Amino acid sequence: MSKISKTPQPPYYAVIFTSERTEGDKGYGQMADKMVELAFQQPGFWGVESVRDNTGLEITVSYWESLEAIKNWKENALHKVVQDKGKTVWYKRFALRVSKVERDNFFEM
Repeated sequence: MSKISKTPQPPYYAVIFTSERTEGDKGYGQMADKMVELAFQQPGFWGVESVRDNTGLEITVSYWESLEAIKNWKENALHKVVQDKGKTVWYKRFALRVSKVERDNFFEM
């Protein structure tokens, strides 16, 4: 997930998920990859960007066509199972923010 996502002209929505991980992987990396694959199958999903530092702080931003697309992703059956596991196994704490993107600007050499 090291590339900048290609998004359409605004407006669109960004879901910002900031988390602090517990110690060890415990299957997190494999499941995170699976969730990205699943998200790309969801109508209205436009991409994801994610970074993690060496302390376990991770910020993931996903881009969506609409609030309805975000709601449908939240309600996806497998995603719900993974959300529950995140609360019990993978995360010490997390914050979820939903924002409407009104303007964007890209630069590329």
